[in-house]
Amino acid sequence: MQDSVAVKVAQHDSPAGALLAWYAGERRHLPWRAPPGEGQDAYKVWLSEIMLQQTTVKAVLPRYAMFLRRWPDVKALACAELDEVLAAWAGLGYYARARNLHECARVVVAQHGGTFPATEAQLRQLPGVGGYTAAAIAAIAFGQRATPVDGNIERVVARLFAVATPLPEAKADIKTLAQSLTPEMHAGDFAQSLMDLGALICTPRRPACGLCPVRSDCRAYAQGLAEVLPYREEKAERPVRRGIAFVALRSDGTILLRQRPLRGLLGGMLETPSSPWTEAKPAAKSLREYAPVDADWRKVPGLVEHTFTHFQLELTVYRAEVGLQTELGRAAEPERCRWLKLRDLAGAALPSVMRKVIGHALQAKPAGRASAARVAGVPPRADRRSA
Repeated sequence: MQDSVAVKVAQHDSPAGALLAWYAGERRHLPWRAPPGEGQDAYKVWLSEIMLQQTTVKAVLPRYAMFLRRWPDVKALACAELDEVLAAWAGLGYYARARNLHECARVVVAQHGGTFPATEAQLRQLPGVGGYTAAAIAAIAFGQRATPVDGNIERVVARLFAVATPLPEAKADIKTLAQSLTPEMHAGDFAQSLMDLGALICTPRRPACGLCPVRSDCRAYAQGLAEVLPYREEKAERPVRRGIAFVALRSDGTILLRQRPLRGLLGGMLETPSSPWTEAKPAAKSLREYAPVDADWRKVPGLVEHTFTHFQLELTVYRAEVGLQTELGRAAEPERCRWLKLRDLAGAALPSVMRKVIGHALQAKPAGRASAARVAGVPPRADRRSA
């Protein structure tokens, strides 16, 4: 059936026909895809598309399999606790996606009876589902004539039509051109064929034009521009933000962690208590103002650096060993804090930057005996003799 569908469409002398025929034999075999000519479960399409935003296929493959094992359908995911979903997502980045994933599952169950709506317009009303994701679900899961445009498709279409306007200004024109290519039938297979063409052949650098099934239709190839298109406006240099991260360790093998606010960067994830991240270098008073407990804080040599989409982060790390009865100060925001066993960190909702911070602190040399006793609330030997 797959081959007959491809052959039937390929009989039409068009880029769509050529791409569908190529896709039937050369496509990537990915766990969220159905064979050509067959529809896929909307939950699997939605889950994969949310995961693949700003993330590579290689990184997504094991997480996708784990999510399906743990939450095999949208109803199971809707019943999960947000902390569970965030912990399972840890390491994939862009954590708003995980929060929206959980919220969307609940909306689909509560408002749509556990069945995803089939049209782009309805899909776009769901939390975290933008224009691209709505079009991808509508086309791939429901066979609608919809045109998702991701980075791969954007590049392929810009080259096919030799679009000279640089990105991001050219986005609207590229979307219109992509829509002009989309066939009435098999729109899902066609969209995935464009994705695969961009991933396998029409790559950002050194495209393999000799293997391209639509080379004869490619204006960029004809003009010798395939390697340079699409043009892009120069990106501004990322600003640098700085802060202090406080790693408090107790003798029972626990570490102090704080939950970030649900809205905003890394929303709902766990962190070590920290000062605000600002462009100014942390002032000396930051140590007193933002330290979560009154302790003998020792600066860990070096910086922890992490790149976010819009800025570069540099964190100075301070470490302290504290007693079991140590009270949290106001700066810790105690209502959002918890002590967590170090051995349980692997399964915690910790973003990558905080794993870097904790790893950096734990690699530091432990405090000397006297200072360790002092931070634990026991005076050093010399002080005891004078008492």
